[in-house]
Amino acid sequence: MFYAIPLENRPSWRNPPWMTVLLILLNMVVFWGPQRSEDNARERAAQYYVTSVLPQLELPPFVEWLEKSDPKRGKIARRMLPHDEAYPQLLEGLQNDKKFLARLQAEQVVTPANPQYGEWKRDRQQYEAMLPAPFTARWSQDYTKDAEFKPWTWITNAFLHGSTGHLLGNMLFLFLFGFSVELALGRGTYLAFYLLGAVGASMLAGWAYAGKDGYGLGASGAISALMGMYAVMYRLKRIRFFYQLFFYFNYVTAPALLLLPAWIVNELMQHWLGGQGIAYMAHLGGLLTGAALMTAALLLRRVQAPEAVAGPEPDRFDEHVAAAQKHGAAMRFDKACAEWRAAAALRPGDTDTLRAWFNTARLQPASDDFHHAARRIFRLPATEPNTLALQHASYKTYLDQAKPGARLKPDDMARLARRFARIRQFDDADRLCAILLKTAPEHPELADTLSVCANGLLHAGQREKAIGLLPHLLRLAPNDMVTRALQRA
Repeated sequence: MFYAIPLENRPSWRNPPWMTVLLILLNMVVFWGPQRSEDNARERAAQYYVTSVLPQLELPPFVEWLEKSDPKRGKIARRMLPHDEAYPQLLEGLQNDKKFLARLQAEQVVTPANPQYGEWKRDRQQYEAMLPAPFTARWSQDYTKDAEFKPWTWITNAFLHGSTGHLLGNMLFLFLFGFSVELALGRGTYLAFYLLGAVGASMLAGWAYAGKDGYGLGASGAISALMGMYAVMYRLKRIRFFYQLFFYFNYVTAPALLLLPAWIVNELMQHWLGGQGIAYMAHLGGLLTGAALMTAALLLRRVQAPEAVAGPEPDRFDEHVAAAQKHGAAMRFDKACAEWRAAAALRPGDTDTLRAWFNTARLQPASDDFHHAARRIFRLPATEPNTLALQHASYKTYLDQAKPGARLKPDDMARLARRFARIRQFDDADRLCAILLKTAPEHPELADTLSVCANGLLHAGQREKAIGLLPHLLRLAPNDMVTRALQRA
């Protein structure tokens, strides 16, 4: 399994990708409209079926039929037959087996000689009356042997989906690739190429799966065509991608065109490995069709230059991290700190980067890097326990090792005092409050900081320490709820 998703481009809302949005909406309307109505009606019919006499009279002969026509499926069906909860699955198989269904409806399975023929006839007619008019099967691509030639389904099947997950996954990829291709081609050409991609995908799938039963449906073939167009459009331009290979995933910056053979090889491997339920040849057909269409468009100069639609060049974050680790291993700490500093500038909220910068800089406690790294950690939004723990541990280390001494600004001290009070590190919170009272007695956040610390002490049962802050609270926030609580204490 291989996925690659472009991360560089962003939609331009000055020229919105309306055709891509329209295609997404159309797929959703079809799935949650006629397809969902059909599914609901089939479910009601199936519920009737399992409570009627039909399972007893139809399913055993159907299993015997499978054992002769498809021994592998027949063996599985035989194991399922004694279990009532498996009836819906067996019924679905029966309804999709055109030859057996034709024999059943011709009364060659349950014959008039059967003592329960009358009951069977009544319940079978009731069941068939409850079945909805076929919608998904009518507009899907039919892979069964001797299927009717319906070339319009090469396009209509691209607007049908088998499940909510199938739909949402396809729509995500449609948006990720569609908006870039639409902006490059223009809406009219983009729609034409999208539909031609669906046709190309269906043609290859029809050839590969002919006579293997089942139906082809889903937008993935047309979306694969967009992927092929994208790769050819950007050619050797380096694009940042997220990729997943089985259980491994990462980011990579590579020429876009290199992804086309990677995608093609992936579809071929999945097909040869016998993937069930996914039309990998439709994906391959889409990729090849999309690549051919975009090549033709480029030769005819119908496409904007990739630079006009490409996003900004990727940053060098990974390079800085690798260089910092290399310099650190060689004990070139000045150079390592410079690289960590550059990486932190690109990812200012990345706690792992800030931690690594701080731990490298602490080896030179008089350096500006040590003070800067500490300050950046102290200013991180403390939205989770791990960040608070990092801030407290870094504070202790910084206070102990910084030379010639700690360089904490009043804003940082007030912020840390409140956070330390919340995690019940009252000694450190109290020390910071004392420094603030001495060095910045008029700081605008001092009242709130003292209130938070006093409230934390009260809830922790340290009443005497909390009351020690009362004189300052009476001066700074006489009407504060915590001040009043301390007066009553």
